[in-house]
Amino acid sequence: MRRRDFLSNACAAGIAAGIWPGRISAQAGGDPGFHLTNVTAAAGIQFQHNSGAYGGKLLPETLGSGCAFLDYDRDGWQDILLVNGMDWPGHSKQRSTLKLYRNNHNGTFSDVTKAAGLDVELYGMGVAVGDYNNDGFPDIYISCVGQSRLFRNTGKGAFLDVTKACGLLGRQGFSTSALWFDYDRDGLLDLFVCNYVRWSPEHDVFCSLDGTHKSYCTPEAYRGDTCWLFHNRGDGTFEDVTAASGIFDSSSKSLGVAMFDYDLDGWPDLLVANDTQPNKLYKNLRNGKFKDVGVEAGLAFSTEGKARAGMGVDTGDFENSGKAGVAITNFDNEMIGLYHSASAGSGGAGTYDDIAMASGLGAASRSTLGFGCAFFDANLDGWLDLAVANGHIDETVRNIRGNVGYAQAPQLFLNQRTGKFRDVARELGGGFEAPIVGRGLAYGDFDRDGDLDLLLTTNNGPAYLYRNDQTGGNRSIQFQLTGTKSNRDAIGATVRIFSSRLSQSRVVRGGSSYLSQSELPVTFGVGRSERIERVTVDWPSGRSEEYKDLATGKAYEIIESKGVTK
Repeated sequence: MRRRDFLSNACAAGIAAGIWPGRISAQAGGDPGFHLTNVTAAAGIQFQHNSGAYGGKLLPETLGSGCAFLDYDRDGWQDILLVNGMDWPGHSKQRSTLKLYRNNHNGTFSDVTKAAGLDVELYGMGVAVGDYNNDGFPDIYISCVGQSRLFRNTGKGAFLDVTKACGLLGRQGFSTSALWFDYDRDGLLDLFVCNYVRWSPEHDVFCSLDGTHKSYCTPEAYRGDTCWLFHNRGDGTFEDVTAASGIFDSSSKSLGVAMFDYDLDGWPDLLVANDTQPNKLYKNLRNGKFKDVGVEAGLAFSTEGKARAGMGVDTGDFENSGKAGVAITNFDNEMIGLYHSASAGSGGAGTYDDIAMASGLGAASRSTLGFGCAFFDANLDGWLDLAVANGHIDETVRNIRGNVGYAQAPQLFLNQRTGKFRDVARELGGGFEAPIVGRGLAYGDFDRDGDLDLLLTTNNGPAYLYRNDQTGGNRSIQFQLTGTKSNRDAIGATVRIFSSRLSQSRVVRGGSSYLSQSELPVTFGVGRSERIERVTVDWPSGRSEEYKDLATGKAYEIIESKGVTK
């Protein structure tokens, strides 16, 4: 285990060891303990999403696009990838491509899209990052309307389109979120891809609010489509196991996906957010097959028993119970779904209750349409908070619903550590409270100061990078995991830290949120504590490791079975 030091946000405060924080930062109405600074322009991020909209009101125009934090050149600094759409055939006015920004280590980024071989036009939606060939360099899957693409990282600062060579060519779809995970725990990352509805420009349905002018259709106007599961053969190719695995379901209208071990059996399960269809929870049967248990687990419907318009999804142990909870963003007037494990009470293992209303998230999200969402510890107090990107799909919505706008402010719900959350977006500065047509959302420590920064995308608009600046004197500890017997990215590994006051858990995960991916290293807020008593790692291979008495304010690398090196 190797470590790197970063400046502790608590150093200047001269805080004593062993004291957990937060009476000032976690109480209702108190100082959030951090600020957000919009550094988009200063960082050199110049991006404009192109939805291709020309007046034809084609369905995909409303939904894109996503973003990712990734260390594509393995220099230890998080880079940024932004997914773009393109003009529709016959209506071409501009050329728009993906954008890859390399981290310059000084708060700025350089556009390296062309040099990296990613200056290609495609109608991109989402991104999934994972080292599928275990060569040490992260590869990129871009989900698209039409043909999605897989770009292999050559390790020389460039990417090569290997869609055909990998056996992924020829599968057309309206693909949305995707993720890499090792469902059979063979040490190789497999690929899961969400598909929305069966749509093509030639079969676009005419919908209208007034009977004359075309408007964007709701998903009910289209047939659903199945998600895809591709098994990694280990020879650079993938096998379509969608049907054989039990994933096939042509009724789904999937927009978001998250991996988590809902039943704590050590095997990764999948939660899929569906739009106007029941959400799916695919239980890993540990034999290459999955079974949908969403209804039994309490995650398929709202508390009223209705299928909502699920958009984004994330999972995280926001109660520090050792069991992950779930957030699912939905349409306006449907509220965010916030589910906690009922196994702590009377519900038994593997069942969930929606506590959105009791937590304060329900009322606060009633008039918003949520897309990207992510659990992360914004103020480093040891409790996961929730960030949400909001924005409507139709600019005429104000004419229909007077209390709902097209552009909507993001929200950041601070965990009050009492089962409740408080939206502190207006208190954070940096213009974070300004209404945008939000879509993708990801977090990553791009400046390596120990806290997590936010990246947001908008539909047919710019991307935003917000730097997290701590003000409450809290510290963190970070872990970069590298698998040896497990997949090299260690996706699926569970990290737990323990102290006399608190225990926390994080899982190394790809995907989640909406069309986006956050950084793979895991960050724990530890308040004002200068040391943690121990950390345990449960690897996807089944191996467990433990390390004791680690200093906080540092980032460590843990290599499976290699022990600790300092």
